[in-house]
Amino acid sequence: MAVVGINIQELDEIIVDEDFALMLEQYEKRESEKISQGEIVSIENGQVIIAVSGEKKEGVIAVSEIQDSQGNLLFKVGDLLPIVIMGKRNEQPLVSYKKAVRREKIREYIKNLGEDYKDKIVEGIVVKKNKGGYIVEGEGVEFFMPKFVAAFKEGSKNEGKRIKACIINVKPEEDSIVISRKRLFEIENSVKKDVIENLLKQEGALEGTIKKITSFGMFVDVEGVEGLVHYTEISHKGPVNPSKIYKEGDKVSVKILSYDKDKRRLALSIKNTIEDPWKEVENELEVGDAIKVIVSNIEPYGVFVDLGNDIEGFLHISEISWNKNIQNPEEFLKTGQEIDVEVIEIDTKERRLRVSLKKLLDKPFAQFVKKHKEGDILKGSVATLTDFGAFIKLDGIDGLLHNEDAYWNKNEKCKDLMKIGDEIEVKIAKIDKEKERISLTRKGIIASPVEEFAKKHSEDEEVQGVVRDIKDFGVFIKLDEDMDALIRNEDLFPIKKEEIKIGDSIKGVISLIDKQNNKIRVSIRRLEKQKEKANLKNFNSNADDKMTLGDILKNQIS
Repeated sequence: MAVVGINIQELDEIIVDEDFALMLEQYEKRESEKISQGEIVSIENGQVIIAVSGEKKEGVIAVSEIQDSQGNLLFKVGDLLPIVIMGKRNEQPLVSYKKAVRREKIREYIKNLGEDYKDKIVEGIVVKKNKGGYIVEGEGVEFFMPKFVAAFKEGSKNEGKRIKACIINVKPEEDSIVISRKRLFEIENSVKKDVIENLLKQEGALEGTIKKITSFGMFVDVEGVEGLVHYTEISHKGPVNPSKIYKEGDKVSVKILSYDKDKRRLALSIKNTIEDPWKEVENELEVGDAIKVIVSNIEPYGVFVDLGNDIEGFLHISEISWNKNIQNPEEFLKTGQEIDVEVIEIDTKERRLRVSLKKLLDKPFAQFVKKHKEGDILKGSVATLTDFGAFIKLDGIDGLLHNEDAYWNKNEKCKDLMKIGDEIEVKIAKIDKEKERISLTRKGIIASPVEEFAKKHSEDEEVQGVVRDIKDFGVFIKLDEDMDALIRNEDLFPIKKEEIKIGDSIKGVISLIDKQNNKIRVSIRRLEKQKEKANLKNFNSNADDKMTLGDILKNQIS
């Protein structure tokens, strides 16, 4: 097989360890394609018929080959145009106008390159892959990049990828420009190596240009070397969103942290170019200090505040207000708002500073006590229901209303008769300043059963009841109107307690009506005394001779 004009040594210089047979095949194919000239005979049915000089038969191309981007024809019947003859089929030449244009562009490009083309950097899009490598289109021409110098990862999809590469060879006789990414990397590595060595020796701040911003940081160019500023290395505040602070093209001061040889990338820091503000915090601030801050960011769980020196403090949602029912900090604070807070934690080692807003505010209990006192009657709403009572929200605090203080009937309970949100009227029974507790009652506001009883009955009135219960201290009897009354042991005389049984009917007189405490007491002793007084009175008033006590005694003696 004869090869005309090929320089084997030159091919070896271009591609090391290349499959020579494959390259030879590509070369011969290229050599077989001839540039010629044709004349348009007709344009019809989407085809262009071209008379080819020196050929017996005409060639055919699609009409799209001679149309511009708007579909307008670039030629008409009778026009001459350059063509490439790619071969023959049944003596009919296979022609292409587009290939001829590309070849002409390549020839013009090669002419403009001149002799000093080695290592010139070009940029283009990988448009096609063939057996020998890749066709890269850029600057209006096609470049050939052998796969052995493409430096692509095995199995990667490269069509459509924009790349940079170096020109390593030009073949005017073949209309071919060979490029290499591998050579570009070698040049870049060589240049970068010197630059990186020089950069790593420098201890001060360097100027860089932000090339790309991502969620995890920023890529910064420093004297032609790419570096990454991780989002944790931007500010002493801690991790930040770089896109909220910078934009691509911004100049930034950076310090080099390290160099990753595998990734050929610098690790950079912006925050290391400024003095660590935590040293100032350590020296100037103490827990308990009150400081002014600006609300910088609001989250559902709390608020970040700016101290004004590249340090953020954290205000947890529980430290915003004494109100325990905060659902969202935005109900109380706005971004950009200036507030006074108290420092509650400083951890310079962990770079953590926590503050409290509520500690500078009066506690709701203290505010309540300033405005209210025991005995005050207030309106509140039922906040919580429990087995033992209810918590009533009053003017920013919760007071406890026990079941026994809510109803006169001991069998009635708050959870059975109230609902969350019900508005009720209560009286402050006790204020415990030491334990910060408020005890409430409804007694005194709602009428007791004894009050109703007192409207119909009075003390010393004779009543009759049935024994309901016997206790160590006395006997409970049930009166009419379903009222309970207590007969104390000392008021049972002359009846003996051990002779009394539940269900016995007993008479006595009302000895006490306690409206406030809803209590009634009955006394049999008092009834007996009343009877004695009545008998004596009746005796005195009915005696015919109006005898005196002395006379009676005298008659008894005689």
